[in-house]
Amino acid sequence: MARIIAVANQKGGVGKTTTCVNLCAALADMNYRTLLVDLDPQGNATVGCGIAPRELERSAFDVMTGERTVAEVSVRLEDLGFDLLPSNSDLTAAEVVLLQREEREFQLRRALQPVSAQYGWIIIDCPPSLNMLTLNALTAANSVLIPIQCEYYALEGLAALLDTIEQVRASVNPGLQIEGLLRTMFDIRNNLSSAVSDQLTEHFGEHVYRTLVPRNVRVAEAPSHGLPVLRYDPASRGALAYLGLAAEVLRRSRQRAAG
Repeated sequence: MARIIAVANQKGGVGKTTTCVNLCAALADMNYRTLLVDLDPQGNATVGCGIAPRELERSAFDVMTGERTVAEVSVRLEDLGFDLLPSNSDLTAAEVVLLQREEREFQLRRALQPVSAQYGWIIIDCPPSLNMLTLNALTAANSVLIPIQCEYYALEGLAALLDTIEQVRASVNPGLQIEGLLRTMFDIRNNLSSAVSDQLTEHFGEHVYRTLVPRNVRVAEAPSHGLPVLRYDPASRGALAYLGLAAEVLRRSRQRAAG
């Protein structure tokens, strides 16, 4: 069965989608069958994989409303090495549909169950808000990976997300874990970045990944070419950082299995 990771932070612009796309590419490079679920109506992960959201005939909307299965909607990205459940702005309407249903927070979990055995990893790109779609992701996931930009308001936003995770754990998904906290867009020359990084390590200890994703122009350029940075410039500092992240994720997974 797949390990399902929700990548979440209600604060936008922290590298959440970039992390999803590149973590999937790195896991694929390590020969793991991987599915990326774009659960953000903005469709940024879909664009970052080279697919135009407006041209989609089927999308995550159809899965979240129960009209199609994941197998019917997901696409194989041969050049990137993983599968994608694509999204577009139609997904906004899925929230309205879900609010009228019982057990609405379980829709994604139910949808992923038939394909879970086909994958080693399923990575969910959550919207930058704590809404019904994010709740579905947290209900379906085994764990949550939280990208954090080391800036002044980072810890304030993190507290709200951790509260939500606790509520989900107490109500619908008692096994939900913190996969890890990933420091993104890190600038070693910035004193504030270092200070916030130290605070994160002090408060969360081993939950903070050793990997630091640097502020890197190649990472910023890659989505406009519809590619992960691992395909756009595999020798860049950003690409090497995401390979390091994937190695950490795998190591922690083995430690959980062993212990």
